[in-house]
Amino acid sequence: MIILDTHIWFWYINESFEQFPLEWTAQIRQADRVGISPISCYEMALAHHKGRLELDIPIQQWLIDALTSSGIELLPLTPEITLRAVNLSSVHKDPFDRIIIATALEYKAKLASIDSLFPQYPELKDYLMST
Repeated sequence: MIILDTHIWFWYINESFEQFPLEWTAQIRQADRVGISPISCYEMALAHHKGRLELDIPIQQWLIDALTSSGIELLPLTPEITLRAVNLSSVHKDPFDRIIIATALEYKAKLASIDSLFPQYPELKDYLMST
């Protein structure tokens, strides 16, 4: 299983494959399961609301299309994920990133992200997709 960080999900859906390592596209396509955290939907909606993300269609439609046409699973935000997020190393305080990281850890999944802070989390040592 692979968990996509929000920016990777957006680029993958929009086929902006040049934004992340070339081999990731094949790995994502070949994965038995690919998922996102509900926090990614929130981050997308928030970026759109603040004018940092322009889309050709309404954000609600983009989110629906991005999930239904791609086979990417919208994973639940469970109590276990929230507790794991709270107990992560104190690398940075972004609660959205912490929930995405905790989701990958809870599912024992690879995490696709180019966030420069993620490699600093010791918990992600064996879970980050290599760049």
